[in-house]
Amino acid sequence: MTSTSKKSPAPHPLEEIIHRLETGGALLPDSPENVMEVVGILKSYGVVLDAYWRNLIYISENQFLVLFPFFKYFNGDVTIGKLLRHWWHDRINYEFAEYCMKAMLWHGGGKLDTYLDSSEFLQLANQAIQAKLRGNFLMQGVGKAFPDFLPEQVRQMAYYSALGQFWRVMSPMFLTLSDRYDRGEIKTIPDVVAHVLQGLVEAANKPITYAVKIGDQMYDIIPESAGLTFLMDTAVPYVEAVFFRSFPFMGTVSYNAQVCQISPDIGRFNYGALYADPLPVGGAGIPPTLLMQDMRHFLPPYLYEFYMRSLRGEADMRVNICASFQKSMFCVTTAAMLGLAPHPIDTTDPEQRKKNRAYLESWMNRFMDSRLPGVQVCEVG
Repeated sequence: MTSTSKKSPAPHPLEEIIHRLETGGALLPDSPENVMEVVGILKSYGVVLDAYWRNLIYISENQFLVLFPFFKYFNGDVTIGKLLRHWWHDRINYEFAEYCMKAMLWHGGGKLDTYLDSSEFLQLANQAIQAKLRGNFLMQGVGKAFPDFLPEQVRQMAYYSALGQFWRVMSPMFLTLSDRYDRGEIKTIPDVVAHVLQGLVEAANKPITYAVKIGDQMYDIIPESAGLTFLMDTAVPYVEAVFFRSFPFMGTVSYNAQVCQISPDIGRFNYGALYADPLPVGGAGIPPTLLMQDMRHFLPPYLYEFYMRSLRGEADMRVNICASFQKSMFCVTTAAMLGLAPHPIDTTDPEQRKKNRAYLESWMNRFMDSRLPGVQVCEVG
């Protein structure tokens, strides 16, 4: 007599992580070493983000439709000393901030992307373009010959501003986290996640707006009436574009379409921060190298000493910084996941728990090929 009973479904390959999330944990396992790494690297990252957002906002407001912005990284303070340090690369690498901005611009997402394709945006952009080009007959001719060119430049400026506004919130959030850790208030990875989640919730409905001053008049590009907000229209698209998708790193894969090393399906792109192999960091042409180099200058002493105890010390500092940074981004991603969950993660309602389980499994499916399985082990060097 054969059994007709159905077999119970096989557990998800990342079932242990799902269970940890359901019981108040995070994507990253909790340990004193992980807490120290995450808080330390976010302290450094917060300092770097403070420089990044200020430059992005400066460019969006002061380099509007400047097609050859030679001094855009100087924030309006151009001196011989700064120029020499710039050429010597003794500076913040603002190019990485632009790399993230272009990832958001290219991948889109959220109401910001929708708004920038609307007739309202095009009308406001054209008003600002006409004001900026008043008396510039050469550029007026370029605008008439290529009617989509200048509006596309304004779209890019909108993303400069939007990313700057996003990081303007995240920077003090990370610096405050470090202060709380120093005071003994942050002791576990769930404490880190709770801190970030609270910051995201508090800023969730913060309006995203953008206007430029041309002559004596302000011109709205993203008015408050567009209804764009911090969480859904900058934070979520940022996670999707930078954490998950990003771009293939030049020099590691071929951009030749005939070689087929890059999927034509943008939805299958997995070149973001949560997927990148830390080992190539430090190689020419790998954009995160710029960020790791910037963060290296602002490491808290305890994290620097931790890296120096690794097998190679200074020799692979950027690799270890990248590994710690990925751990920290899994904590930030945990906060975003919990904030967007259909129901409170600690709900006791069976139907709500079922929906939360399906939601978490959908995230885990995306994490299968990421660095998440690798960061379950705590080691450096």
